[in-house]
Amino acid sequence: MVPTSASPLLQAAAGGGALLFRQLFDAPTGTFTYLLADVPCGEGVLIDPVFEQHERDLSLIRELGIHLVVCLDTHAHADHVTGSWLMQQDTGCTIALAAAARAENVNQPLQHGDRVSYGGRHLEVRSTPGHTNGCMSFVLDDQSMAFTGDALLVRGCGRCDFQQGNAHTLWRSITEQIFSLPEACLLYPGHDYTGRTVTSVAEEKAFNARLGGSASERDFVGHMENMKLPHPGRIAEALPGNLRSGKPRVGVTPVIWAPLQRSYAGLPELAPDWVAEHLGGLTILDVRSAEEFEGPDGRIAGSQWIPLPELEARSGEIPTGKPAVVVCHSGSRSALATQQLLKAGLSQVANLRGGLSRWGDEGYPLEKGNAN
Repeated sequence: MVPTSASPLLQAAAGGGALLFRQLFDAPTGTFTYLLADVPCGEGVLIDPVFEQHERDLSLIRELGIHLVVCLDTHAHADHVTGSWLMQQDTGCTIALAAAARAENVNQPLQHGDRVSYGGRHLEVRSTPGHTNGCMSFVLDDQSMAFTGDALLVRGCGRCDFQQGNAHTLWRSITEQIFSLPEACLLYPGHDYTGRTVTSVAEEKAFNARLGGSASERDFVGHMENMKLPHPGRIAEALPGNLRSGKPRVGVTPVIWAPLQRSYAGLPELAPDWVAEHLGGLTILDVRSAEEFEGPDGRIAGSQWIPLPELEARSGEIPTGKPAVVVCHSGSRSALATQQLLKAGLSQVANLRGGLSRWGDEGYPLEKGNAN
């Protein structure tokens, strides 16, 4: 269901403001992903998602109650595969990318001057080629922030030595399309590898060693043509994947044992309705105290009982032939237990979302009896 107004949680997460903004990070590739939402109506956009971080990003979107309308990529990346196709499968959002990239599965091919709308807000699309032909920067409607992808980085810029790169073109893109923004405009890059998260037009005009200060186009081109950078390590995987908008190759199907949902904290969870339908094929592991297990709150019939303080020493008692769903009263202690079991090498294990409290609230039976 498409929300018509923001949830109280989204309003609180935005600090009472009209725009929610989150900067997310993928450490292995140094990639930033950005989530923006128009708080009054709850619609949002996601910029440069990473395939391996899909569950993290989706969890945040769901937890905040955001209706994602568009997944944007600043360009066809050479160092990671986009998560756009996965996000479309789970949210129904459109996929937007430069038309020049000629990628498959793109619903919204972008041209210079287009607008990407979400609620009452929009991003202005500016073509900024030079790193690749299809590089684009996205400027917030009030020009308070812009997302520059790999065209302009913090005190640097994208390389120009492969994938249609051209230093002269990149110079014009940066100076005409990015440096023409207000000097106070905050610039959010596609990558950083040393912990820098944001810069501004004024800073880069003054301090960017490649094209700031008194640097001329000749200085910039001379710098870029003599960098001698190594080839991107994942280019053979990333480019074909991104030309499919992140859709896995035909015949490559991940093993999925249950409809897991990961919390933003990274915890695999299952909803009570699915667990109730599949009890016969699961081990229900109750990690509460003996008093709780035998007490008036009850337990799920057939549960295996190992109290949390004993779990590490007794994890070998858990059957290996079935996936395990860990439970406690609220899902808090079982969350810790789930983490412990994952670290111990169990792959098919998940927390019961909301614990036995939610299980009972949703009308599923609880029995009382002696601990086994």
